[in-house]
Amino acid sequence: MQFDIFTIFPGIFEGPFSESIIKRAQERGIVQIRVHDIREHGVGRHRSVDDTPFGGGPGMVMMAPPIVESIEAALGDDLERTHVVLMTPAGRLLNQRVVAELAGHERLAIICGRYEGVDQRVVDLLVDDEISIGDYVVSGGELPAAVLVDAITRTLPGVINVSSLEDESHLEGLLEYPHYTRPAEYRGLSVPEVLLSGHHQRIREWRLEMARQRTRERRPDLLAAWERQCNSEG
Repeated sequence: MQFDIFTIFPGIFEGPFSESIIKRAQERGIVQIRVHDIREHGVGRHRSVDDTPFGGGPGMVMMAPPIVESIEAALGDDLERTHVVLMTPAGRLLNQRVVAELAGHERLAIICGRYEGVDQRVVDLLVDDEISIGDYVVSGGELPAAVLVDAITRTLPGVINVSSLEDESHLEGLLEYPHYTRPAEYRGLSVPEVLLSGHHQRIREWRLEMARQRTRERRPDLLAAWERQCNSEG
């Protein structure tokens, strides 16, 4: 799978993409990541990429020409076969279902918004999808883009052990149960006895109950949706 990321701060990606799972996925040829500097197509002598908004208001807006021309130059004829995503707080919320959906594309182009946002004509001309990683605002789309790349990459065949994905939070609609490892007791806190019992059915039942309890406490909205799904399936 290929990711093309368009940003005015390419240095932000040097750390996240040069460590751990994403680094290994690139070394194995499972993913290819290219980071493109939008400023290379900036306007005028100073290569400007933003300007004041029409109609007034605070802040600056990223101009359409540098973004559009950067994408067209980088993708060329492949643009028609590329799914273009804009990272924006106004996008649809990223969840595991959306991750799986986006992982089905062979190539993603990800635009990192900044300031007050991007000129709407970028969306009208090129964007296929708008994604938000949560109901909050960060300084720009770079960190959300890194989150998106990581979330997709780890689901691709050959990146991590399939068994590691089976019981993860959100995969089946519930948050994941608590985990324990050695030592069996630490500073007065002991591992739940059931996990030491070797009784696999009891362990599965305990984990499901803990997942339900954790979801009830932290994300009751997810629990309600999970229960509706279970009831509809019989």
